[in-house]
Amino acid sequence: MTFFEEIINNKALTLPVLSWFLAQLYKFLHCLVVNRKIDFMKFVSSGGMPSSHSAISVCLATIMGMQYGFGSGIFALAVIFALVVMADAAGVRRAAGKQAALLNKLANSTREFRAEKDLKELIGHTPVEVLAGAALGILVAIAFA
Repeated sequence: MTFFEEIINNKALTLPVLSWFLAQLYKFLHCLVVNRKIDFMKFVSSGGMPSSHSAISVCLATIMGMQYGFGSGIFALAVIFALVVMADAAGVRRAAGKQAALLNKLANSTREFRAEKDLKELIGHTPVEVLAGAALGILVAIAFA
């Protein structure tokens, strides 16, 4: 088996990437339907429903549990990794987005200071977006493993 075939056949790599892609595809299609706007940046941007970070990390943890057992050390490591990613998405990054919104409002309300460009506000996730991403990750792992 060649190196490329090994990579393609590695479900612990391909399925989490698929779950990330499906989350980003949903964001792209949602923007297309709701805003009637094609925005290819939805494929690489962070924030929004569902959390692609949660999808990719939870899918990886699920695959590790299915391949090595739910009592294995590698599964425990993957779960801890997923929990850190989800806490960051719903906590730190969400707070940073709220701060960016406040700074944008402040900067745009004064004539003394004008930023070249507004700070990005949608960088974190609500708990529902994080849980939706986690559910997507689990579903992809179960459906394709």
